[in-house]
Amino acid sequence: MTFSSPIFLFIFFPLTVLCYFLIPAKLLRLRNALLTVASLIFYGFGEPVACILMLGVVLWSWVSALLLRKGGIYRKIFLPLGIIGDLGVLCLYKYADFLIGTCNSLTGMNIPLLKLRLPIGISFFVFQAISYIMDVSRNEAKAQRNYFRLLLYIAFFPQLIAGPIVRYQTVEEALSSRRTTPEHAAAGIRRMIFGLSKKLLIADTVGLIADTVFGMTDTLALPTAWLGAFCYTLQIYYDFSGYSDMAIGMGQLFGFAFPENFRYPYCSASITEFWRRWHISLTTWFREYLYIPLGGNREGEAKTIRNKWIVFLCTGLWHGASWTFVLWGAVNGALMHIESIVRKGKKDPPKRTWYLHLYTILAVVCAFVIFRADTVSQAFRFYVCMFSGKNLSMAALSACTQLLTPLTVTVIILALIGATPVPKMVAAKAKKTASFPAEMTLSVITAGLLILCMMNAAATTYHPFIYFRF
Repeated sequence: MTFSSPIFLFIFFPLTVLCYFLIPAKLLRLRNALLTVASLIFYGFGEPVACILMLGVVLWSWVSALLLRKGGIYRKIFLPLGIIGDLGVLCLYKYADFLIGTCNSLTGMNIPLLKLRLPIGISFFVFQAISYIMDVSRNEAKAQRNYFRLLLYIAFFPQLIAGPIVRYQTVEEALSSRRTTPEHAAAGIRRMIFGLSKKLLIADTVGLIADTVFGMTDTLALPTAWLGAFCYTLQIYYDFSGYSDMAIGMGQLFGFAFPENFRYPYCSASITEFWRRWHISLTTWFREYLYIPLGGNREGEAKTIRNKWIVFLCTGLWHGASWTFVLWGAVNGALMHIESIVRKGKKDPPKRTWYLHLYTILAVVCAFVIFRADTVSQAFRFYVCMFSGKNLSMAALSACTQLLTPLTVTVIILALIGATPVPKMVAAKAKKTASFPAEMTLSVITAGLLILCMMNAAATTYHPFIYFRF
């Protein structure tokens, strides 16, 4: 079950919301129980084994945190044991076959692959479990004595399978005391619908172009390669930020405040700034639980550089067990390292000039080619076509123009505008100056988008979010 599937949109979510608000607000435990059961149904739909695995991760983390809080020898044993146990599950399911395959190719051995099915969203719920253990050990969060409250924190369906990665203390109070006002509920529903629109109306449209281009072999040429890379850059942003908007909106509807995960990353003037705006919860996780424990920038320049490289290589690996993701992480790490060298000794931040924005977006587009490619060799062939005249002909230009239908051109233009703060600024100004009720207009727009999304969801059967596979 996905957020964009008809089963979720037409049955699961409306039924969950109806049952939730039929329960009186004072019966919060019953509301929590409902959300927990709904989350387990949501995750176990089609993957009951993965649901059992997730329950085990929560149980392991719950016990580890309670025991390490006793201090002394308990802390020395159960802090590393809790983290290793959670990481072990992630490594077994996500990286075992990658490591075995790499070992076989380097040594000529023939170790059989495990071929374990990767549980959906395992990277997200394991990282939340680890952050909980570490925050308890640092006294930044209290150990939760109620297993089912911790289960709700990790298994809560809006952010279970694709984030944002939420720290326990962010929702700790809401687990035991929260309320939803009509204004919050309306804002949450709007945010959810806007996120769904990003996915179905924009990401899926440009994604068709990206999939077509990345599926080309001998016919790939310069214009189609650039078009495919550019469309994938838009697709992954609207796909993932759309999911994050839906998660934040649904959380708000049920009384939870989740952190923002994107802040107009394509408006950045450097790769360093891009990573402060892109997938913020993951960047924060690696900074808090890997970069700082490694020493951060406190132990000299050489170790700072080492720590940054470790973080970006791990960031690449987190996204998938493939050399393409490792290389993608290395490219981003290299660009950030080069930027730090250029800025070295300069006190004032660089001026936000047009050419810095151009450099950043070109670097991001080119890096995402590695991210999207199935193999390193496919990425290399893509770069050859992007930066040479290989296969360039009238037929190649015609293939490119055939992909650019009036609908796709319109969607691309809207996507470019939507990736900037312009719509938000226009809406804020209209709210202040317009003579007609801004709230009513927003409601009409939201209703129109919902109708379009429902028509889209009903017309096709599968709308996978890109980050579901992580």
